[in-house]
Amino acid sequence: MFNSYYSTMKNTAFTKYHIELGARMAEFAGYNMPIEYSGINDEHLTVREKVGVFDVSHMGEVWVKGPKALDFLQTITSNDVSALTDGKVQYSCFPNGKGGIVDDLLVYRFNAETYFLVINAANIDKDWNWICEQGKKFGFTPGKEIFNASDEFAQLAVQGPLALKAMQKLTKDNVVDMEYYTFKKITFAGIDGIIFSTTGYTGAGGCEIYCANADADKIWKAVFEAGAEFGIKPIGLGARDTLRLESGFCLYGHDIDDATSAIEAGLGWITKFVPGKNFIDRPLWEKHKNEGTERRLKGFIMIDRGIPRQHYLIYDAQGNEIGEVTSGTMSPMSKQGIGMGYVKKGFWNDGAEIYIGIRDKKLKAKIVKPPFHLAK
Repeated sequence: MFNSYYSTMKNTAFTKYHIELGARMAEFAGYNMPIEYSGINDEHLTVREKVGVFDVSHMGEVWVKGPKALDFLQTITSNDVSALTDGKVQYSCFPNGKGGIVDDLLVYRFNAETYFLVINAANIDKDWNWICEQGKKFGFTPGKEIFNASDEFAQLAVQGPLALKAMQKLTKDNVVDMEYYTFKKITFAGIDGIIFSTTGYTGAGGCEIYCANADADKIWKAVFEAGAEFGIKPIGLGARDTLRLESGFCLYGHDIDDATSAIEAGLGWITKFVPGKNFIDRPLWEKHKNEGTERRLKGFIMIDRGIPRQHYLIYDAQGNEIGEVTSGTMSPMSKQGIGMGYVKKGFWNDGAEIYIGIRDKKLKAKIVKPPFHLAK
């Protein structure tokens, strides 16, 4: 039973290292992934204070190429792709044509006719099918103008305040001074053509490194050797979740999904209603922006002691139900419960008192703006 369970899961190019290091492994998005090594709190603090390494090879990658690439991406994503220049990265989402979100993603511009999309591991098939379906309207052929390269890349996220300093040892290109959300193709650890991107999902700074599967062993070893003097450690998906939540970053399937609009989710900053950008769901989302929505995704910290979790209900002081928690945890930095959830209009002002239904109690919390570890 055990063997057949694990044999149905995919491995990344780095799986053997996680097992060797004694990581607690579990299935995530069809992959056998490390959940934790030394413990979530220790790993979380390592990333906030030093440097940690995540295997994120399960993420999906899609190329969009050709003279219609920009028009296509302007139609299927919410952010303004025309604002990108070569070497810049943009956070965005795919509206689903019904007012919700197919997925959130990163858009990389290599040149005017070459773009690279990074999509969530759990949504690779769903996103690829959506891209192909929309691509038909532009005469795109899968494998030509749109290409699913998800199985070709291994990816490490090297995150933390010392990450770029450590990685600078492995390249002659200047990476310590790279701006946030930019990338370069560089020679790294002696390997040409590595995509080195100052992006991440932790709020701690650092980079994400994309390489061919064949180069994964060399990259893993080089990264850990370079980071040894900085206290580098491998980090599991457990701490990835506490770090992203502490920073107030959305997780697809929790904080955003097929039934939430970008405006409801507080993602108006990646939704650009510029002239000529007639993206899917623009009229509805523009209405949401102009007229407001009945609910909004808001962050909160617990005043009473308790840990909020997805689907816990949110109440007002009179005990009326006013929303639902989408993500929650105990912050390893502030040692208090933190979370996000959709809250009804009239109850979401900063500092507003709300109550979270935890077991049979209604525990006091207050609305705050993330990042939560810096919130007062």
